[in-house]
Amino acid sequence: MSNRITSKLKEDKKLLSIYFTAGYPSLKDTVQIIQDLEKNGADMIEIGLPFSDPLADGPTIQESSTAALKNGMTTEILFNQIKDIRKSVSIPLIIMGYFNPVLQYGVEAFCKKCQEIGIDGLILPDLPLDVYQEDYEATFKKYGLINVFLITPQTSDERINQIDSASDGFIYMVSSASVTGSKSGFGQEQENYFERISAMNLKNPQIVGFGIKDEETFQQATKTAKGAIIGSAFIKHLTANGANSVAEFVKTIR
Repeated sequence: MSNRITSKLKEDKKLLSIYFTAGYPSLKDTVQIIQDLEKNGADMIEIGLPFSDPLADGPTIQESSTAALKNGMTTEILFNQIKDIRKSVSIPLIIMGYFNPVLQYGVEAFCKKCQEIGIDGLILPDLPLDVYQEDYEATFKKYGLINVFLITPQTSDERINQIDSASDGFIYMVSSASVTGSKSGFGQEQENYFERISAMNLKNPQIVGFGIKDEETFQQATKTAKGAIIGSAFIKHLTANGANSVAEFVKTIR
């Protein structure tokens, strides 16, 4: 299946993917942040759909999610804000969030809307692989959406191979078992994990997330992987400097 994600993954460079929470710092910042990220060299963008019970997220992303909900962000408002995004942005856009809001919206209706707007994929960490394959895979494919699965240092080789064969984009490689946005730098344990996954020669490239916050950690993470995702560090930057400061953040990474 060819879409913007698979085309981007074929480019001969390490990819920088940036996550931010839709509707944060303020409700109307979403489109400008997306445009500024592309203009300043982000290769992919993960648009966080805020949810009231974000279990897998670290405190920084949780706080931004809570703030975005207080600002009034909803699935419907996000879709409205980005309905014309493809007139100005050409890089891959992925919606990342929890499965509950998708279910509430209606899975088919959600996927159809994503296709209309030009969303390329979804990352739903709490949607289990077998449930996806059994109940939703056909719908995702019908609307041209790539579903991205996560692996962690605790994921067994058997499970990783299952995920690899079920994937047709990239694998989101969580760098550590802790929640997002804490630790500084990567230790030996993580380096070993990156190398172990690299040695598995999976068919899907891997993009590393959690713990990437500056040029050094970006370089470390992409030594063996195709790219890296920055979330908490970018949100902290937005919190401190506002939505007009996207350019200066991206320049610190590459």
